[in-house]
Amino acid sequence: MPHAKKGLRLDLRTLILLLSTLTAVVMLLTSYFASYRVQRQLLIDHSLESNWVYAAKLASITELFLEGALKQLAFSAENSEGMLDDTARLQRESERLLAQSNAFNSTFFVDSEGILRAISPAPLRTMLGQRMETPGALEALRERRALISTPFISQANNLVVVASQPIFAEDGRYLGYVGGSLYLRQHNILNSLLGEHFYQDGSYLYVVDHNRRLLYHPDAERVGTVVKDNPMIDQLHNKDSGTQQFTNSLGVEMVAGFATVPVSGWTIVAQQPLTKTVQPSQRLILNVVGISVPLALLGGLALWSLALTITRPLWQLAAGARGLDKADTHERIHAVRAWYFEAAELKRALLFGLNLLQERIGRLNRDAQTDPLTGLGNRRRLDLSLSLLQADNRTFCVIVLDIDHFKRINDQYGHDVGDQVLRSLAELMRTCCREGDVLCRTGGEEFLMLLPGASLEVAQSVAERLRRVVQDTPFEPVGAVTISLGVACWPGGEDDPADALSKADRALYAAKHSGRNRVSLNAS
Repeated sequence: MPHAKKGLRLDLRTLILLLSTLTAVVMLLTSYFASYRVQRQLLIDHSLESNWVYAAKLASITELFLEGALKQLAFSAENSEGMLDDTARLQRESERLLAQSNAFNSTFFVDSEGILRAISPAPLRTMLGQRMETPGALEALRERRALISTPFISQANNLVVVASQPIFAEDGRYLGYVGGSLYLRQHNILNSLLGEHFYQDGSYLYVVDHNRRLLYHPDAERVGTVVKDNPMIDQLHNKDSGTQQFTNSLGVEMVAGFATVPVSGWTIVAQQPLTKTVQPSQRLILNVVGISVPLALLGGLALWSLALTITRPLWQLAAGARGLDKADTHERIHAVRAWYFEAAELKRALLFGLNLLQERIGRLNRDAQTDPLTGLGNRRRLDLSLSLLQADNRTFCVIVLDIDHFKRINDQYGHDVGDQVLRSLAELMRTCCREGDVLCRTGGEEFLMLLPGASLEVAQSVAERLRRVVQDTPFEPVGAVTISLGVACWPGGEDDPADALSKADRALYAAKHSGRNRVSLNAS
């Protein structure tokens, strides 16, 4: 009998140790999985934002290049009014314009009848005196303004873009135009401009026009082809810039950002394969596993040694470890009477690990639901709040607002000042809201306030107070800033809470169409 009892006690200790180890492993794997998913999404979001910023930067650079090319042509046009009948002078001006910079592959002068009067470089002069019938030439004659032509295929099978400036006489008569061509399938300054920006991590960029024709691509063979079955390009006619995660025509998942060059209507797309985007998270998890697994094994051996001589405190701590998801776990572990050093240290480590895990998960949750610029909630926070309100069937009102003429602020003062205006507006929103209200930034200059339990009258009062505070608060260096607001309510029941957001959006549009700087209600 004594031997049986001794064996039973040893089995119990082993079982307790196994349960503790299993609990630790489950926690570890759950932590790995949660960390991986959060890090993966953060990397995707960061890559989308980076690609958009990158595309916008290159679009701005390309815009400056094209505007500079048009200015060169404008200068030549202003000084060529009396040259159209002087072939020698006109040819020298064409040569000077071509030699002035490496912006063009060729430069030329065409009169109002479409006759080529001068052209450089020299090998192209066999065309002098001919009528120009190319799409770019006809477009320039038809438009009679500063123009970046629609790309077209020339008779020599070049993909060509023509920049042109009209030439007018002093009495306003149209005399012709001066132009410069870029051969997109040959080396030119545009290739150099975009080709210098090329990552080594699978990222690349391309340029398309409004006809879906590729104007630049790292694979030179694809320049001039028309792209089909690409979700990224399908949405370019709807937006000037943005981001998208999609599967391209080759079946590869991509994360991309895009921006439009206004002067030409071209769109620059910067993208990266999804597999390259998430690679750092995979390496991070592998590094964490490599470090934590040996430490976990050493800890298991130490626990095994202690379990042979320490029964009750260890059992209590193991029971606490199995119930880490319970609300009273911290109190239960803290109440364990660890009357010897090893048990006290294990208790302290478990409490520390529990606090650290809860702190990190809480921080990850907060970061994932917070807009980094303003500190307000983001769309994840909004979706979570709507789900909780719907689950509790708790009525709420929603205020949707955005800054009037915010683009002018960015254009006139720069994006740094625009960001400061957004942060200042967020602070004013905090001063005007009630305790328990949910404040979110849902877009560039778009914000939203959820008012749980509020009536339409209360929501209107809050919105009007915020409108007046913003109107009366100077935003340095911008000065006066105004906002437009739309208000709607969700009555609970079977209605979708998202309907209230749509109603508030419609009310916001009504406020803007009514003159801005006002509050509009949607009580339907």
